[in-house]
Amino acid sequence: MTYNLYVSLLLQAVTCCSLFIAFLAWRRREYPISISLFFGIIAGSFYSFGYAFEIISSNLEQIRFWLKVEYIGISFGTLIWFTMVLYYTNHEKFLRKWFFALLAIIPLVTFSSHYTNEWHHLYYTRIIIDYSRGFPLAFLEAGPFYKLHVGYSYILFVIGMGLMFRMYRNAAPHLKKQIALMMIGSSGPYGITLLYLGGVLNTPIDFSPFGFLFSGVFYMWGIYQYNMLKLVPVAFQKVFESMKDAVIVFDLDHNIISFNQASRGIIPVLNDKKVIGLPATQLFKDYPDLLEKLFLGNSLESKVKIVSGISTNYYHVQVSHVSNRKQILIGKMILLTDVTESVQAEEILRANERQLRELNMFKDKMFTVVAHDIRDPLAILSNLMDLLRDEMKVCGVKHAEVVEAMDQQIENTFTLVESLLDWFRTQKGGMMFNPIVGNLSEIVQTQIRLLQVHSDRKRIHLMSTVSPETLIYADKEMLNVIIRNLLTNAIKFTGDGGRIEVKSVKVGDTVTISVSDSGVGLQPEQASNLLQEDYPTSLTGTAGERGLGLGLTLCREFVRINGGDIWFEPGFNQGSIFYFSLPTNK
Repeated sequence: MTYNLYVSLLLQAVTCCSLFIAFLAWRRREYPISISLFFGIIAGSFYSFGYAFEIISSNLEQIRFWLKVEYIGISFGTLIWFTMVLYYTNHEKFLRKWFFALLAIIPLVTFSSHYTNEWHHLYYTRIIIDYSRGFPLAFLEAGPFYKLHVGYSYILFVIGMGLMFRMYRNAAPHLKKQIALMMIGSSGPYGITLLYLGGVLNTPIDFSPFGFLFSGVFYMWGIYQYNMLKLVPVAFQKVFESMKDAVIVFDLDHNIISFNQASRGIIPVLNDKKVIGLPATQLFKDYPDLLEKLFLGNSLESKVKIVSGISTNYYHVQVSHVSNRKQILIGKMILLTDVTESVQAEEILRANERQLRELNMFKDKMFTVVAHDIRDPLAILSNLMDLLRDEMKVCGVKHAEVVEAMDQQIENTFTLVESLLDWFRTQKGGMMFNPIVGNLSEIVQTQIRLLQVHSDRKRIHLMSTVSPETLIYADKEMLNVIIRNLLTNAIKFTGDGGRIEVKSVKVGDTVTISVSDSGVGLQPEQASNLLQEDYPTSLTGTAGERGLGLGLTLCREFVRINGGDIWFEPGFNQGSIFYFSLPTNK
C-alpha cells in the first residue's frame, strides 16, 4: 500500500474530527461567532474530505470531481473565517449586507471560475497527471483567478490577524490566553498553505487540510477551557473593568466565564489565574448565600453579609439572566453592590428609633403619672369645695362670690384633666376595647348622678327616659365617656333653669340614644365642621366653663370603635340634639 492511501485514511479521520468539532460549535450557536466557526469547520471538512479522495483517484476525471468538492470549502472558507474574526473582535458593525456582499464577490468568482475552468482555463491554465510518485497526482498550473483567490485570502488573513493582535494588546491579563489560542488556531491552515505554495514543504501532497484540524482543536480548547467565544468587546471590557460594582458572569452550566476587577476584592479565589471555567459550587463554597441566590433564578434582589478576615461587609445582590439579541438565554450574571455604609446607617437609625421609642414611652408614663397626680388633688379640692359651700350656708353669704369662683375654676380644671386623660389613653393605645352586653338605663343614670352637682348649680333639670329593658353591646368605659361628655357639653351650653333629656329608640338590632338640651344651640359655621375636625376649638359655656375641645373627638372615635354612628341636629338659640347609635348584640 502506497503512502497516499495512508494519508487518505488520515484525512478522512481528520474530516470526522472536524465534523465533531463543528457539532460542538453548533451546540453554542446562541453566539453569532459560534455559527461562523461552525460553517468555517464545515468548509474545512469539504476540503479535507475531497482531498482525501483526490490523492487516491485513478484518472483525471475523478481528480476534477474531487477538486470541485474541495472548492465548496476553499472558495468560502476565508470569508467565513473573516466573519468570525469580526464578531470576535467586536467589529460586527461592518457586517452590513452591502459590505458582506462586497466581500463575497471574489469567493463567488473563485467558485464559479473553478467549476467552469474547462471552458476558459482562467483558474487553472493546465491540469496534468504526474505518475512519478507511484500513484496519480494532479499537477495544477495556476491561472489569474487562482492568484486572485490567493491574494484575497491572505489580505483578509492579515487584516483579521491584525484585529486580533490589537485586541490582545488591549485585553485584560486573564483574557490574553483566550485571544492567543484564537490567533494560533487561525494561523494553522494559512501557515501550512503558505509553506506549501512557497515550496518550503518539499512534498507533492498538500497538507493544508490538516491545518483545519489544527485550528479546530485550538478553537475548541479555547471554547471549553477559556470560553473565548463569550469574550466581551474591548470597549465594553474597559467599562466592565472600571466598574466599582462587582460583576461575575456564568454560563448555563454555572461555570464562571468572566468577571471584573472589583470582584477580586470580594471573592479572593478570583485572583487565581485558572479560575475561568471554575464551577460556581467551587467558587462560592465559602459563600453559600451567594450560591443559593445564583441557583434561584432571574431578577432576584437581596442583601448578603460577607466576612473577609476581620472586616464584615454587606452587599446588595442582583442575579439576572443574560440573553443574546434573539432573547435566547446564554448565562447568568451576579451584580454585587457594596451597601455597607447604608446598612450601618440603617442600624444607627434603628438604634436611634429604639431610643426615641423608649424616651416616648418614658414621656407617656411621666405624662400619665403627672396627670393623675394633678387629678387626685383636684378631686379632693372639689370635695372640700362642696363642704365649704355647705359651711357657707351656715356662716352666711359673706365671701360667697369668692367661693363660687374658686369652685368654678376647680371644676373647670378637673374637667380639663379628665378629658385630657381620656384623650391620652386613646392616643397611646392604653384604652382596650372590651365590649359587653349592658343595661343602658343604668349606665345613663350613673352618669346623671355623677353630674348632678353641676346641673344643680345651674338649676338644670337633668333626666332620662331610657327604658330599663334597653340593652346594648358596647365597651362600658367608652360608653361612660360618650354619655358623660355629651351631658357635660349639654350642661355647659344650657343656661340657668334649662332642661336636658336622654332618650333611646330601638330599631332592629340598633339602639339610637339622643341627648337634647334647651341651651344656646350652635351657629351655622360651628355646626358645619363640628364632627369633622380632629381637635375642634373649645367654646366658653354659659357660666364661663372651659374645656380642651376633645370631648366630641373622643365621642366620635369611641362610637366608631363600638360600631355605631354619631350625628346632631343644631338649633341656634333653640338647643341642640346629639344622637349616637350602638348595636344591641354581638
